[in-house]
Amino acid sequence: MKVGALVFVLTMDKTVAINFQLLGGIWILQTFPALVGGLFTRWFHRWALLAGWAVGTVAAYGVASPTQKHFGGSAKEIPGIGEIGYIGLTTFVLNVVVTVVLTFVLKAAKAPEGIDVTPPGDYTADVAEAEAEAAPTLRPGTSPATNPS
Repeated sequence: MKVGALVFVLTMDKTVAINFQLLGGIWILQTFPALVGGLFTRWFHRWALLAGWAVGTVAAYGVASPTQKHFGGSAKEIPGIGEIGYIGLTTFVLNVVVTVVLTFVLKAAKAPEGIDVTPPGDYTADVAEAEAEAAPTLRPGTSPATNPS
């Protein structure tokens, strides 16, 4: 299976391979709001994060090049500005805007946010780490053992 994939990659048109690389960068940018906003805060609605990702991916899908109809390039006109720019940045901004607006809408509509099954212990530091930080510092030549006298 691995050899077949390697042969496929090595024999494909070089412009397609470059476009796959560009697409990888775009998708990494698309996952950033969900990873940072979804994992480190509880403010964003989960369906808004998914919708933002979908809108950004569809916007990138529409970029064509002379050799490829979809996901074909890295530059396109920025909506509202009219200048040519990196499609990854444009889709990232669309993703964030859709995520924030849809979060407000879904929270106002009191849409169910799902159940968080993360145990409370996962939100705190390890006990051993906390004890190590709280341990008194020793001067050179002293011992942590209690004095027998």
